[in-house]
Amino acid sequence: MTTHSNTPAGWYADPHGTPNLLRYWDGSQWTEHTNPGQPQAAVPPQGQFQKQAPPQQAPQQPYGQPPQQDNPWELGVDGGHDPARVQRQVQQQAGIAPTGPGGGTMFSEPILVVNQKAKLIELNNEYSVMDQGGRQLGSVVQVGQSTARKVLRFVSSIDQYLPVRLEVRDAYGQPQLLLTRPAKFIKSKVIVQRPDGVTLGEIVQQNAIGKINFSFEVNGQKIGAIKAENWRAWNFAIVDHTETEVGRITKTWEGLAKTMFTTADNYVLQIHRPLADPLLSMVVASALTVDTALKQDARGFG
Repeated sequence: MTTHSNTPAGWYADPHGTPNLLRYWDGSQWTEHTNPGQPQAAVPPQGQFQKQAPPQQAPQQPYGQPPQQDNPWELGVDGGHDPARVQRQVQQQAGIAPTGPGGGTMFSEPILVVNQKAKLIELNNEYSVMDQGGRQLGSVVQVGQSTARKVLRFVSSIDQYLPVRLEVRDAYGQPQLLLTRPAKFIKSKVIVQRPDGVTLGEIVQQNAIGKINFSFEVNGQKIGAIKAENWRAWNFAIVDHTETEVGRITKTWEGLAKTMFTTADNYVLQIHRPLADPLLSMVVASALTVDTALKQDARGFG
């Protein structure tokens, strides 16, 4: 299919004509990422795309409500979005006093709340990313799973050792980062990439016993680290290449029912000062790295 290089990136009516389906256009080609939606106009018939005007963009999703797909086989147990609960999580559980507002994005807020969607049956990982006031800034969705892989996850826990790909999306559902954890045995590594596939760096687990540490590495050079403060790996300090603390991760209590019967985990990420890439993107990805590397299939109080 021929494409329009001058069409801006965004969510558009599916070019294959699937009713009520939006597909993400990255500015140069159609991607595999889809979401339900109501397009404003029908997509041009396949084969006539080049002769038509660029596809009409679907209405933007309301800010703070990124488009998501619910799997009918999964049993979610999350309640509705509650900003007050997020504020308690930050102030009472993580012990962080309210700060001034940031820039309104995942890359410009001083505090990010990363809460995993709780499911009794979980076939793919999903997270919400919010600011300290409970406003949703984006979402994270596991992508690239085959049907066989989902069946394997349903019947066993071996899935936690297989490759994991997470797509970090902004409040409008547009990809911002891609996190890939290759298959692991004891220690994990997470590759941090831009949506166009350019690698920013790697977050590499250094040890499996004691206080767990991860290093931020770019082209083999260490530019920072995530350092657990206890053996339970609940609280972490984030440092730059000079060992100066630039942020903190606090794993917060998600409630007895979710702790005992789901694998969902909640985190508060505090960023002490403005950072530049690639360190900024790796710090934003740090809580997701901790969860994917250490907590993916954990239930109970571990």
